[in-house]
Amino acid sequence: MENNNIEENRALNQLMIPGAIILAGIIIAVAVIYSGPARPYADNKDGAKAEVGAAPIGKNEQKSLEGDGPFLGNPSAKIVIVEFGDFQCPFCGRFFQTTEKEIIEKYVKIGKAKFVYRDFAFLGPESEWAAEASHCADEQGKFWQYHDYLYSRQNGENEGAFSKENLKSFAEAIGLDTAKFGSCLDSEKYLDKVRKSTEDGRKFGVSGTPANFVNGKIITGAVPFAQFEALIEEELAK
Repeated sequence: MENNNIEENRALNQLMIPGAIILAGIIIAVAVIYSGPARPYADNKDGAKAEVGAAPIGKNEQKSLEGDGPFLGNPSAKIVIVEFGDFQCPFCGRFFQTTEKEIIEKYVKIGKAKFVYRDFAFLGPESEWAAEASHCADEQGKFWQYHDYLYSRQNGENEGAFSKENLKSFAEAIGLDTAKFGSCLDSEKYLDKVRKSTEDGRKFGVSGTPANFVNGKIITGAVPFAQFEALIEEELAK
């Protein structure tokens, strides 16, 4: 009788081992998925990670947050908005086409807000090339025209939309000195600048794009204008 019980237990253990291995595999797979590389933030319709950070950046850190990024608006405005974006990020493109335009119309153009753009080029080589190209355009005083042109011509990630050849054709389309622009882009003179900006973003808690700071308070995701408006009005009332 005792031998029979031993054999039954052995058989039961043999049946349980494969199941335990499968379960362990599932747990590991889930862990890998949730700890994977940063990706662009979704918008609210797609299950957004859209939230306002509770702890704002301190005043002493504000200059570091802004860096030397190109900006629009009143340099001494009460409201300072800093966007960390990737030109390949589809949600950055959506933010540009919607919420950003409303922010600029309602607050930047009338001097209430300063809007700073910083690179968070993390989606691959074309992200870095596009960011470098935008700084080459800035040399000729056309950063924002080039910025807008890039976001209007997104077409997948690292599939050639922002190849160096295309980036040079964009420069021609907006009237830049193409020889000067091409030389700038080919030299990679702004690669370190782009990578430093991306690293700065990580230091301030950016892990995906778009990520915006309104007077140091982070808003992640391509969120509706109303969410920005509420925070901006709260800051203006202080």
